Amino acid sequence: MTLNSNNKIENRDSMVIVYGLKNCDTCRTALKWLNAQGRDAHFHDLRSDPIDLETIEGWVTKMGLENLLNRRSKTWRDLPDSKKQNINSRNAGELICAHPSVIKRPIFIYDKGMLIGFSDRTKENLMANK
Repeated sequence: MTLNSNNKIENRDSMVIVYGLKNCDTCRTALKWLNAQGRDAHFHDLRSDPIDLETIEGWVTKMGLENLLNRRSKTWRDLPDSKKQNINSRNAGELICAHPSVIKRPIFIYDKGMLIGFSDRTKENLMANK
């Protein structure tokens, strides 16, 4: 299973890659839901297996910084103001790589694209593109 330059899965149309944190309740709930729906899913823990800066920058470009950045997370709140004040789409990748828990979770990469968060709308999109 590989992702192409557009973050789409190659050679596995029904596979969903779920990026998140293994101790995140929402990520665990999403994985259980995908399994119950019969979707083939692979979990990628952002802490134990960090992703590269280029991928993060691609996500920021594709989805927008505000959609990707979780400003309500404890990690974000605990960051020094100097790191938070001038955050923008050009420099956010390095901060996210250093602190992966500031990403909104889970992130779903599947054959039709990318989704962030686990809402009813996300579920509908994942099932519509089965």
